[in-house]
Amino acid sequence: MRKILYALFISSGLIVLFPEAHAQKTPDTVLQQATLPQVVDFALKHYPLIQQALLDEQITDRQIRSKLADWLPQLNLNANYQNTFHLQTFYTSSGALPSGAYNTSLINLGLTQNIFNRDVLLASRTKNDALKLSRQYTATDKINLVVNVSKAFYDVLLTQRAIQVLDIDIARLDRNLKDTYNQYQGGIVDKTDYKRATISLNNSRAQRKANEEALKAKYTALEALMGYTSKDSIHLVYDSVQMEADIYIDTTATVDYNKRIEYQSLLTQKKLQQADLKYEKWSYIPSLSAFGAYNLYYFNDQFSKLYKQDFPNSYAGIQLTVPIFQGTKRTQNIKVAELQVTRMDWDIVNLQNYISTEYAQALATYKSNLYNYYTLKDNLALARDVYNTIDLQYRSGIKAYLEKITAETDLRTAESNFSNALYEVLSSKLDVQKALGTIKY
Repeated sequence: MRKILYALFISSGLIVLFPEAHAQKTPDTVLQQATLPQVVDFALKHYPLIQQALLDEQITDRQIRSKLADWLPQLNLNANYQNTFHLQTFYTSSGALPSGAYNTSLINLGLTQNIFNRDVLLASRTKNDALKLSRQYTATDKINLVVNVSKAFYDVLLTQRAIQVLDIDIARLDRNLKDTYNQYQGGIVDKTDYKRATISLNNSRAQRKANEEALKAKYTALEALMGYTSKDSIHLVYDSVQMEADIYIDTTATVDYNKRIEYQSLLTQKKLQQADLKYEKWSYIPSLSAFGAYNLYYFNDQFSKLYKQDFPNSYAGIQLTVPIFQGTKRTQNIKVAELQVTRMDWDIVNLQNYISTEYAQALATYKSNLYNYYTLKDNLALARDVYNTIDLQYRSGIKAYLEKITAETDLRTAESNFSNALYEVLSSKLDVQKALGTIKY
């Protein structure tokens, strides 16, 4: 009892001494600070399709091990018992005589060993390539997931930025509404300006509400891609300055097909197809195996005495199977395998053309979006300057309220367009990196 109390005392003391360690323990299914690298890393660990791909790798490994197990000796134990109702009769010079016993039993211990078998040889020759192809399929899924998660991340930030822009616009329009209302009450302006301010404010509030609902849907889409199932909400953390600095990429880079995981996978598939061609050619080679057995036979007319005496029997040997003629089946199978290898060559050519086209299109889109980004960035600075100038002129009584509304609309549009341009250039950069095969995961 003293030992138990002492253990309880020690354990409770540790909890008192180290409460922070207990409190700070967070399950790996909860993401509190979600930067883009953290979101991507979380998705790679929890997205269901990636987990399935990793399981497929293990399944492939086990299937290969199962095939290679045929190289090992195969030991089997068989036992049977037979009761004969009518003994078999043999006719001799002495007449018809029954033969055998009413109760028979056999215990057989058999051993076989493959010396040469083309099925097992194929498994041993292709095991590394089969595992490699399985891992390449997983890598393809990971690359696609990184691109999709990154775009979804940027899409959420874009919507959040749009809401922030509308918040600023609503605050500005609310101030304008109060100013025009006071001016209307003072008889300085008619009610037209006041109504226009109300319309603009209502439109901005409605647009903000629409973006709020869209943001919920985009968060849900991002969490689905991440495999995020926790009830705790995700808080995205980003550096807008760093995001703008990350838009650049080397536009002089050339396509290297070997960096594309799809191209690597196709080369691996070709190696497996060539191995299949060899497999078909091996059909002309004999199969060789060794075998042996140890048998215990039991005979007796009475079941109670059946297992009192055994009659052992044992043997060993080698079996050679030579395929002599099977019609033209082997020849046709070899031709099919050769044609499939040739077809794989054309698949490689087709993929090279596709990669070149994909890169050219992605690069063109990126350059266009980058130019658009620069243009809209300048437009934003101009729109902000125009609004500030017209706002001062309106307050001084030089400009009409309609011009101020126009300037506000232009500024809000410029801010929205600039945010969209930043998202588009970051998204198109991902497409260029994917086309070049430089996506990190």
